[in-house]
Amino acid sequence: MPLPEITERVPLTLPDGLLDRRSIGWARQPLVDTSGVARDGRRHAGRNKRWEYWGVVTPTHVLALTVSSLDYAAVHEVWALDRESGRTWGADATVVPARGVELPGSLGDGPARARARNLAIDLDEVDGGTRLRARTRDVSFDVVAELPPGHERLAVVVPWSDSRFQYTVKDVARPAHGTLWVDGRTVDVPAGSSWAVLDHGRGRWPYDVRWNWGAGSGESHGRVVGIQVGGRWTVGTGSTENAVLVDGRLHHLPDELVWDYDLADPHRPWRVTGGGLDATFEPFHSKVTRTHLGVVSSSTDQCFGHWSGTFTPPAAGTDGGAAPEPVRFDGLVGWAEEVHNRW
Repeated sequence: MPLPEITERVPLTLPDGLLDRRSIGWARQPLVDTSGVARDGRRHAGRNKRWEYWGVVTPTHVLALTVSSLDYAAVHEVWALDRESGRTWGADATVVPARGVELPGSLGDGPARARARNLAIDLDEVDGGTRLRARTRDVSFDVVAELPPGHERLAVVVPWSDSRFQYTVKDVARPAHGTLWVDGRTVDVPAGSSWAVLDHGRGRWPYDVRWNWGAGSGESHGRVVGIQVGGRWTVGTGSTENAVLVDGRLHHLPDELVWDYDLADPHRPWRVTGGGLDATFEPFHSKVTRTHLGVVSSSTDQCFGHWSGTFTPPAAGTDGGAAPEPVRFDGLVGWAEEVHNRW
């Protein structure tokens, strides 16, 4: 049975900190109040995970930042890739116990900040969008991810149980502009050809989890298209985080998708299919991250590249009218990843 579409604001948690089942579903805007995750955290110590991840693609670079609190540690990163040379810059920090981090209770309710010895990150809601500022010794950037009127964002609650659940907002194809400073140079993040993607997360996680995530954004064949695909971690929950954004309108895909890729050959094209989507991802750069902190570990294989393919809305033709033409897309820049966390 398809998940219900949520159209009114609803809390993620009950007063006792357990999942409020009225929040299970998907929405076109971030309507779920997640303030209880931090407020009731002591009763669920170690399982509370909160983060903001932003990725920005420009004609010349890929930029990324993470601000997170995993209960027992704050984990942050600032990263930049030169798409032509393959050179990278950045810094990461794991702060135990978690300190020097500020995250809003719910998306849009306030700033997010991270401070560590080797980096600083500030995320602020401003008129017309979100301002992303990040600084390390080698690279810094100041970018605005615009929020156009009517732009829709995929918000989904994934329920493993009443005590283990995740709320995610995946916001793709946000027009971006700003400035990058790297290697002693000032580089433009040009409006009209730069795009930002948000992964916003609030929840209480199982200890051992694997997931896939892929996203791509751009203008193709006269339309703005955003790809948002995920898998593995949602299997068996009834929820999915799969969607295609076309000219700001979100099409949620209720089915689990089929992923075909080979980490032993990461530059081999990836395929993601199902629910009317037939997408191919061709990598141009791979980023491997491994973290081992005793019983806590993280393994991430993330590739950056181009998405191409077709999308046909799953409900096409059910109203008795003519089925719409498939949406063709190519050249959407983004990423695809496999992650295994013990956290």
